[in-house]
Amino acid sequence: MNHFWKQLTEHSFSLRRTELVFLGLLLFGMFPCDSHQEQRQQCKIIPGSMPLPVLRKKGDIILGGLFSLHDTVAEPNLSFTSAPPPTKCTRFNFRTFRWMQTMIFAVEEINKAGQLLPNITLGYHIYDSCSTPHQALKAAMELMGAGESYGLRDGTQSKDSCNWTVPAVIGDGGSTQSLVVASFLGVFHVPQVSYFSSCACLSDKKEFPAFLRTMPSDFFQVDALVQLVKHFGWTWVGVIAGDDDYGRQGAQLFADKVRKLGACIAVHEIIPKNRAQTAISSIVSKTHLSGAQVILVFAVEQDAAALFDEALRVGLFGIHWLASEAWSTAAVLSSPKKYHHILQGSMGFAIRKAQIPGLQDFLLHFNPTTTDALNDPFLISFWEEMFQCSLSVQIDGQENNVEGKPLCSGAEELQNVTNIYSDVSQLRISYNVYKAVYAIAHALKAMRSCVKGKGPFPLQACPDKDNIQPWQLFHYIKQVEYINSFGDEIKFDENGDPAAMYDLVNWQLSPNGKMQFVTVGKFDEVTGKQKLQIQEHNIVWNGNQTKVPLSLCSSICPPGTRKAIRPNFPICCHDCVVCAAGAIKCMRCLPEFWSSADRTACIPKEEEFLSFCDIMGITLMVISLIGFFFTCVVVFIFRCHRATPIVRANNSELSFLLLFSLTLCFLCSLTFIGRPSEWSCMLRHTAFAITFVLCISCILGKTVVVLMAFKATLPGRNVMKWFGPAQQRAIIICCTLVQVILCTVWLLVAPPSPRQLMPRESAIVILLCDEGSGVAFALVLGYIGLLAGLCLVLAFLARKLPGNFNEARLITFSMLIFCAVWLAFVPAYISSPGKYATVTEVFAILASSYGLLGCIFAPKCYIILLRPKKNTKKHLMSKVSSDKF
Repeated sequence: MNHFWKQLTEHSFSLRRTELVFLGLLLFGMFPCDSHQEQRQQCKIIPGSMPLPVLRKKGDIILGGLFSLHDTVAEPNLSFTSAPPPTKCTRFNFRTFRWMQTMIFAVEEINKAGQLLPNITLGYHIYDSCSTPHQALKAAMELMGAGESYGLRDGTQSKDSCNWTVPAVIGDGGSTQSLVVASFLGVFHVPQVSYFSSCACLSDKKEFPAFLRTMPSDFFQVDALVQLVKHFGWTWVGVIAGDDDYGRQGAQLFADKVRKLGACIAVHEIIPKNRAQTAISSIVSKTHLSGAQVILVFAVEQDAAALFDEALRVGLFGIHWLASEAWSTAAVLSSPKKYHHILQGSMGFAIRKAQIPGLQDFLLHFNPTTTDALNDPFLISFWEEMFQCSLSVQIDGQENNVEGKPLCSGAEELQNVTNIYSDVSQLRISYNVYKAVYAIAHALKAMRSCVKGKGPFPLQACPDKDNIQPWQLFHYIKQVEYINSFGDEIKFDENGDPAAMYDLVNWQLSPNGKMQFVTVGKFDEVTGKQKLQIQEHNIVWNGNQTKVPLSLCSSICPPGTRKAIRPNFPICCHDCVVCAAGAIKCMRCLPEFWSSADRTACIPKEEEFLSFCDIMGITLMVISLIGFFFTCVVVFIFRCHRATPIVRANNSELSFLLLFSLTLCFLCSLTFIGRPSEWSCMLRHTAFAITFVLCISCILGKTVVVLMAFKATLPGRNVMKWFGPAQQRAIIICCTLVQVILCTVWLLVAPPSPRQLMPRESAIVILLCDEGSGVAFALVLGYIGLLAGLCLVLAFLARKLPGNFNEARLITFSMLIFCAVWLAFVPAYISSPGKYATVTEVFAILASSYGLLGCIFAPKCYIILLRPKKNTKKHLMSKVSSDKF
């Protein structure tokens, strides 16, 4: 029969609610009773079924209690040839026994005070669910009335064993057990108030309509854990869960929420219920290989202990463990020193704790001499496990003794034993049990205070005080709202959940070697925006570190690099790739900015222009000044020898004007050096255009005079009267005036102006002068070219004129150089980038100026200074014959 129960309930989770209800009714029918008969028959026990051990206390109102006093059920060897042996639970849990005693303490406290329920006494029926669903379901069924069929320990039986035995049930502890019990009790709307079942699934009122709890839902705990991960910036975390509804659903909810933050789950494993070493070893190995430094263990303390045992065996150290509330303050893990090395620095959320006055004295004065061992089926197991002895008692006429253990005297004192049972420093779940009892008591008080005609039920009816119906009590429990003696508000929301309030506890080793739970923060779902509050300076991490640990799949990319996602890896795993130049954090700087050397900031780009400070600017300036100096030297020579024939020949006034224009040509090149401004841009182009036209005009005047002078020597010709000094000045003025007009129109319509070129892929800003009007610039250059071409043609025609000093030849050479320079300038200027375009233009000015100065004046200075004998009118006027140029 036990085997049947177990097989049936193990598969109950895959059933739908309607099927589970049918299962409950079927099992409840194992104790047949016809309630419609006028004379109700006594319920009969089916042969082969065994009653469960129960702790009873009589009272006017009986409360049910479910506690997992043992951690597991021993597997019997079934032969199927004889009746199965009674269920045997193993591994006594002192912590849960304290919870049970807390319920008894609260019931007796209410009965003794008499203020909350005057003239009413509370009793209880408490069962051990042995941490297994099928035991919990069997206990729930007995609480529903089947247990009365077994007969009470005092030999009496219920007159109506099919009536409700208990109107409310406190328990169970585990979520998996509560799922089964809540599905069964929900059919009959029997209120169930759990003190430790936190699975978020139990908030579903369609599936579990009569379920309430004083334990916050895992939904809030997961929210707190996710905010903790976000607060410390962890992006690569693992989660290991127990193989039950509490662990599986809590871990999955955590994983889903963490992923929404952009973090990743490094490892997600389940601890099997049989705790096979091979399976747990595989979990520990995967945890180590994942590289995650932060691991959440969402499991009950027994499953967590199995995991940490394996971690100790293989030497998995340096992990920062996050604890779910099921083991965040578990003494079974904090007390043994073997866990201290790996769990020191662990952190987790624990429900609110309280100091319950009088509870410790109540716990310590519990012993066989003050308790009826025959009517307390749990006392023997507790006492024998506590003192590791055998307590001999008479049960069913037989002496119960455990071989191999010394006999207990019964007078042992609990004060002399350090055990989690008597440790009241961390009353968290015990406080939940305490609140559950008082919540039901307040509901009973409100129920009995109902004023006739003002009740909450149809026709404003009040409940029958002498025959309490569970569904009516359930209505009042949902409406409970009061502030207890500890200052906490007790109430349930629409899902039967309390307000979520957690303490953030940190496992720290004290100087005496004991593990302490230090509160380093809190999470309050009721308060405003900042639900999570942390005092980081109080936290000690694993290895006695105070620095927040990093838990990342990949290291943080240094400045100047960006994340590159690894193919087939989670998004949190990446490589660091160097950012492109001109970007910080791989984000483009504005066009006028460039990234710093370490690519951490955008800084203004370096400006590039032809400066007086750089080598190229200095070189051109020196060349320009040398040209200016040479021109001045020529002027000085000509000034000193102005009376000589070679200076006076061909109008010395034109020579001095040409030298003056050449000095301006050399000096105007300096305007191209330096930071471009509005005035310098307008000056450099117009000065260059006008001075060069003045220079070419002078040469043109010289060429015309030379050519006309030869024509004037022919008989009957009087041409020179049209090309005298006045006419020569007029030619120069007219030619120069045309250029002045062009430059004036240029400056009025679209003048040259400074401009910045900011190439995206360059760290410099190019400062240059924009021509403004390209047409005007072309006309200005074209006009210079026209005059230069005209000079070249006329000089070429006069190149073979007779004479020892034919200036036409010199002008021809100078114009050839001039035209060659400026013809090469145009494509070079267009193709040169940045300041090199300006360098090209300055070079063209200087080269053409040096060409004019050298070709026209160098030979004359040579004769003046080195061949003075040739500087005579006779020598200059003598004719030479030459057919070659």
